[in-house]
Amino acid sequence: MAAVDPELPVANLRPLDDVARAAHARRRFLFFVVGVFASLALALSAIGAYGTLAYALERRRREMGIRLALGADAGRVLRLVVGEGLRLAAWGVGLGIVAALALGRLTRSLLFGVSARDPVALVVASATLLLVASLAALLSGWRAAHASPASVLRAE
Repeated sequence: MAAVDPELPVANLRPLDDVARAAHARRRFLFFVVGVFASLALALSAIGAYGTLAYALERRRREMGIRLALGADAGRVLRLVVGEGLRLAAWGVGLGIVAALALGRLTRSLLFGVSARDPVALVVASATLLLVASLAALLSGWRAAHASPASVLRAE
């Protein structure tokens, strides 16, 4: 700078990478915070899906014990529980998509680079929730399928 104009006052000289990094620091922080809250929401939905399925299965514990006592194999009980869990999850995701499309105008200001009706975002979110619900259903179904019929019927 001194070679170009020695009279030019120069203060706070920094590399351009540092200036660009500082300019994007707030946006990066906001994306980090949104990511943390999205992860927490996904964890809460996983816990809620598992809890709901476990509660529904506990209410039908005697039925599962009778099925197993009468000769139903573990795979059949597992398919029954997982099928019902996925059916409930599909209904929830369907209602969520309808609500997201209906309330898209309210969330438009919160979205960056994505429209409120972005099909890719809706599909990815729906697929993630269905995956989480299917894992919760598999865990509940595995517990139901491998329960001892004698202990289940004795407990009632």
